[in-house]
Amino acid sequence: MRVGWIGTGRMGYAMAARLAEPGTDLAVWNRTRAKAEPLTGLGATVASSIAELRDREVVFTMLSTSEDLAEVLGELLGGERAPGLVVDCSTVSAQASSQARLACSERGAAFLAAPVSGNAKVAASGGLSLVVSGPREDYDRVEPLLARLGKAVTYAGEGETARLVKIAHNLMLGVVTQCLAEITVLAEKGGVPRHAFLEFLNNSVMGSVFTRYKSPAFVNLDYTPTFTPVLLRKDFDLGLEAARELDVPMPLAALTAQFVQASVSSGRVDEDFAILLDLQAAASGLELKPESVPVDDGLGHA
Repeated sequence: MRVGWIGTGRMGYAMAARLAEPGTDLAVWNRTRAKAEPLTGLGATVASSIAELRDREVVFTMLSTSEDLAEVLGELLGGERAPGLVVDCSTVSAQASSQARLACSERGAAFLAAPVSGNAKVAASGGLSLVVSGPREDYDRVEPLLARLGKAVTYAGEGETARLVKIAHNLMLGVVTQCLAEITVLAEKGGVPRHAFLEFLNNSVMGSVFTRYKSPAFVNLDYTPTFTPVLLRKDFDLGLEAARELDVPMPLAALTAQFVQASVSSGRVDEDFAILLDLQAAASGLELKPESVPVDDGLGHA
């Protein structure tokens, strides 16, 4: 299958690398070409323009915003030919997804919404989870490619249902991280080292894949970005908008949105959203210091 890929940021690069295997004719494009060039070492080719991907059987997109998706599709669908299928893995609103689906349909291209759960390290390790919506026959056609991107692929039905699933997921991501920050600060202010508390938590019934791979950041204050506060704020905006439309009260999500806004307002917008820990510590009169302890993130890294 001749495959195209648009968007090789942190996530897009890690995901595209999993498709760049023998037997796949993969061409990639990124606004900053240098970020895509290393994929040539894995067998991919780098396209000079989006237009070069119009003759591909399937094109994946992994972009930051709804506006980015609309701009990219405008170029991808703007010629005499259009790809047979577009699979969008971005986290965008259901409205933006519906507009993208309509734009593809008008050019005779199928469209699947396929947002993912995980960060770049998770993607590189093959641990992503994907949720997909759109026509079942189109999903079946590319399911083998989707399966190469992660450990689990869930078909959620027609239309934009996958978008709601992903937004709900990211609301929980924020709520859990704020809760984890609060209880970690509570334990440390009471005299418990962060690494000891998180080791206990991760080995208890309350531990999870997520709390484990966030533990190194919490213990050693390494805020190398996997997901920024600005992107998390965007998802809370989308989630609370969906809640209003569906008349679902979400008091915990609404309160957590204010903590996420505070992390953006701090100006530390290029760091990981785990800086919620720092904000909680500051509010508690606690000065955090890196513990310099090797911590297993559950992905084989310490």
